[in-house]
Amino acid sequence: MDEKESRLVDLVLSGRTEAFEPLVMPYRRLLLTLAYRLSRNTEDAKEISQETLMRAFRYLGSFDRKRSFKNWLLQIEMNVWRRHGTRTWDAQALRELAARDTTEGPEEKRAGAETREKLLACLDGLSPREREVFLLRDIEERSVKETAEVLRISSLSVRVHLSKARGKIRELVKERFPGLMEERR
Repeated sequence: MDEKESRLVDLVLSGRTEAFEPLVMPYRRLLLTLAYRLSRNTEDAKEISQETLMRAFRYLGSFDRKRSFKNWLLQIEMNVWRRHGTRTWDAQALRELAARDTTEGPEEKRAGAETREKLLACLDGLSPREREVFLLRDIEERSVKETAEVLRISSLSVRVHLSKARGKIRELVKERFPGLMEERR
């Protein structure tokens, strides 16, 4: 935890609740984006993000300052999402998730987006834990250590779940989109 965050936490805990907004402001977009990727629904994502911030405020006194504040927020969000329940992944949401800015030409960009859409369409075949690990590691690009901290599991467990998720996705791609793997070689 950096010094600025620590100072803001002290202010909030001493009763200056207006300090909570600048404390969490740098993480609002991250929380909303991850909630959307988990829930696949804009309204649910807003609800999950809001509940995450309310719980962070409520339990700020129990925050261990030796830990990363960002990872603590992500951990709360994962817990809120699990309680909220998983939602189905609709095609439009997957297209939005798969959309990436690239410097490729229009042909390559379209082909890349189609491939990403097909790969992401296979996420419904993962268990909730595999999906969480896959999203944090491969989509959000969190480290193994950060992912383990957020999900409160060991680094080994992260690696195992990620390996299983990637294997399942490979099998689902072969099953649902034959020839896709050969196209990418």
